Amino acid sequence: MSASAPSLITLTPGSVPLAQWRAIYEGAGAKLDAAALPAIERSAATVAAIVAKGEPVYGINTGFGKLASVRIPAVDLERLQRNIVLSHAAGTGEPMPENIVRLMIALKLASLGQGASGVKPSTIAMLEAVLAKGLTPVVPAQGSVGASGDLAPLSHMTAALLGVGDIFIGGARKPAAEALKEAGLSPLVLGPKEGLALLNGTQFSTAYALAGLFEAERLMQSALVAGALSTDAARGSDAPFDPRIHELRRHRGQRETAASLRELMVGSAIRASHLVGDERVQDPYCLRCQPQVMGAALDVLRHAASLLETEANGVSDNPLIFSAEGEALSGGNFHAEPVAFAADMIAMAVCEIGSLSERRIAMLVDPALSGLPAFLTPKPGLNSGFMIPQVTAAALVSENKGRAFPASVDSIPTSANQEDHVSMAAHGARRLLTMTANATAVIGIEMLAAAQGCDFHSGLASSPALERVRATLRKAVPHLDDDRHFHPDMEAAIALVRSGAFVEAAGAGMLPAISA
Repeated sequence: MSASAPSLITLTPGSVPLAQWRAIYEGAGAKLDAAALPAIERSAATVAAIVAKGEPVYGINTGFGKLASVRIPAVDLERLQRNIVLSHAAGTGEPMPENIVRLMIALKLASLGQGASGVKPSTIAMLEAVLAKGLTPVVPAQGSVGASGDLAPLSHMTAALLGVGDIFIGGARKPAAEALKEAGLSPLVLGPKEGLALLNGTQFSTAYALAGLFEAERLMQSALVAGALSTDAARGSDAPFDPRIHELRRHRGQRETAASLRELMVGSAIRASHLVGDERVQDPYCLRCQPQVMGAALDVLRHAASLLETEANGVSDNPLIFSAEGEALSGGNFHAEPVAFAADMIAMAVCEIGSLSERRIAMLVDPALSGLPAFLTPKPGLNSGFMIPQVTAAALVSENKGRAFPASVDSIPTSANQEDHVSMAAHGARRLLTMTANATAVIGIEMLAAAQGCDFHSGLASSPALERVRATLRKAVPHLDDDRHFHPDMEAAIALVRSGAFVEAAGAGMLPAISA
């Protein structure tokens, strides 16, 4: 999607599909469906009525967390909301990527748009204006434990709307008040409940988890292409991809990944060359069990996608406003356990995708297993060939194994034990982009190794789909004869994986999707 002319997504609260969240992640703008306005107005009116009654209601005219028993007089309610934003803007670390901040804001818009949060239409308009004018609050990425909402990061987001903190605009970082003025916007003034509505919720964790999910889908599809190419490079069999095998196992992901691998190899002259007279009985697991491993990863990613789509379309601040009954009910929708579990699932899938790819690289460089020249070089000894790229892949896979430890099984009490169980969804989701980047690099190395392996089958072509993939790679990286500076080759291949170029070259229609 062109960053210079992004499309505009109209968010229908409660029913935004994954494809629209992906479009926003990739640069599209977002605004709320105007049909949501009446519910928003009713919710704001309900809060005003509660304030007029003067009865203590958590989050509207009381303190917060452990201080919920402290009653706040009406004259201080605006100050109360400003104070909670500024005091909770206590994050640290590097700023969030701008596209994930904007996805977070869009998620917050969709949540507030359901009319259960008590914010005014003018507050909704401010969020829309920030997105429309290209203003991105500077939000430190660390500081949330994923319960009582993603308080610190969402507070930094909100503080910028108040003119406090910094904002990225036009590629420059500026004081928020200056950036708002430059964009023709006045700082937001918060009414009762509004500060809490903006800083409470799971939108930080959900934005990062969705980003990880979208990157994992491209990774999964690229890994299937690389796996098929490696199978041909090793003169492996496509018999393990026979549909009859997978029908008996019954797992949907396994059936679909086997079908993709089978289709990717249709018409391969390399495969045809050893259909008869091959002394090998079975391929190693990294080739033979691709449908079982990749199919399981696909099924897990789809379950995570379902959890995150539900979360993205929910309301997760507190208390919640029920206009029909004129009530504000305090609950725990801010607890991000569903997001934490989804992030852990994605992490495990990404780890396994990379791990299987590294085993294929290791197989290809080992002449005893692949039947190819040692380290995929025609002059081993004088040349090291793919010796160290395999080591790099092993290092990245090992790093991902450490990162894949479930975040959701950890908890640490906060807020003087008032918030005594937390989800750790925030860092569970935040690690995913590092993990997908690591695994993407592994797939890039495998693409290089697999193409090099196929080059040794002189005069034999792979399938039409895989030959398109090889041609895409060879436009950027030539065949390796003698050793040369390897890093640029790797970076070029990694960039092609990251862009989805190999998936496009193979034919995206033959590869499974998480949302299919």
